[in-house]
Parts: sequence; C-alpha cells; structure tokens
Amino acid sequence: MRKCLAFNLILIVILAVACTGRRGGENRSSGSQPVDTGKAILTFVSLEHDFGRIKEGEKVGCIFTFTNTGTSNLILNNATTSCGCTVPKYDRKPIAPGASGSIEVVFDTSGRNGMQTKSITVQSNAAPPVTLLQIRAEVIPNDK
Repeated sequence: MRKCLAFNLILIVILAVACTGRRGGENRSSGSQPVDTGKAILTFVSLEHDFGRIKEGEKVGCIFTFTNTGTSNLILNNATTSCGCTVPKYDRKPIAPGASGSIEVVFDTSGRNGMQTKSITVQSNAAPPVTLLQIRAEVIPNDK
C-alpha cells in the first residue's frame, strides 16, 4: 500500500511539473518571450489614375507605385478588378520594409463608350488589409 501511495505521489509531482510553463502558447522552457514581428504598411504614391480622353479600341496602361513603409515584409495576396476589361499585374514576392513595388493596370476600351471608372481591389497582409485603386477615362467613339 505504501509503495502504491508513493508511486502515485511521485506521478502527481511529475505531471504537475511537466504541465507548468505551457499556458497560452508561451514557451517557457527556452525563456523566450513572444516577439512582435511588426506590420507591413502599403503606401501608394497615388490611388487614382485618369487617362483623360482616349479612343474606343485602345489598350492603355498605368503603373501604381507603392512602398512598404512598415516594419515587416509586405505580401500582395490578390488584386481583382471590377471589370474583365481591366487587368492588373503585380509581383508576388515579399517586399521588404522600405522597398518599393508596383501594380501595372491595363484597360481595354473595346466596346466601351463615355466616362469609365474601374476599381482595382488590392488585398495584402498590410494594415489596412484592403486598398482600393481607381482608373478613369472618357472613351470617345473611334471614327471609322
């Protein structure tokens, strides 16, 4: 009986020691504290581009330039447009703090007439995670 009681007491002490230091995902065995990895901040030179007056059927493009003004790598997850006539191109590599990048936007005016406004939604790991870009153009009929 004494051996069983002693064994149970030792087992309880071992379990109690093993379970301490593992609260809330902290790693106490190495003595390290959670590290603040910082945040990426997506800062565009301009959020809008106006092509002015262009003829129907033209394909025009512009480049939106940005800088990661944060303290962590910036990752562009996605760039979507409000219309299939507008196509964004961007690099999917992480952008280091202080580095710059760009998003190229091509607008096909075929079948368009009048004032056109198109949106490009950029999703990233930045603060804030969604940025809205806009392009505008007045598409005039092509004289045939």
